[in-house]
Amino acid sequence: MLTLSLLRHAKSSWKNPGLPDHDRPLATRGEIDAPLMGRAMTAHGIVPELVLCSSARRTRDTLALVLPELKTEPRVVYEDALYHSPPATMLKMLQDTPSAVSSVTLVGHNPEIQALALDLIGHGAKLLRDQLAAKYSTTGLAVINFPASLWQDVSVNSGTLSLFLTPKGVKA
Repeated sequence: MLTLSLLRHAKSSWKNPGLPDHDRPLATRGEIDAPLMGRAMTAHGIVPELVLCSSARRTRDTLALVLPELKTEPRVVYEDALYHSPPATMLKMLQDTPSAVSSVTLVGHNPEIQALALDLIGHGAKLLRDQLAAKYSTTGLAVINFPASLWQDVSVNSGTLSLFLTPKGVKA
């Protein structure tokens, strides 16, 4: 079984409107929520072997705050192609993941990360699927399991949504 965790970057700052979108830092709330989600990942037994992260500052900053909270240190790859890439591009990246890796976390942006999750989910609790479809908040995390043993076999509607966490839900 393969496990994919889709993490949307934490809340970013808009204090400097002249800053290019790619370079926006995290807001204070994002700096609080990111380690909180890292602890939640550990509490739920999410142990990524590989992290694919957009090269945008807010995704890198989010990951930097999540990583110290994880049980083990995964291999991290920063990808320019993940910066607001379409779901098909992200799926292709996943399908190119080496067969030795069974757990991947992808750190990206909305609306693309939500669209990818909705594309991949074919099964799972209706309540979780409805929550994910309604709103994929900043620092939101979807965990999708696939019965496949190779990433190249992951396809649209082939996954089961096993967990959907938001910072508000973790704090509650």
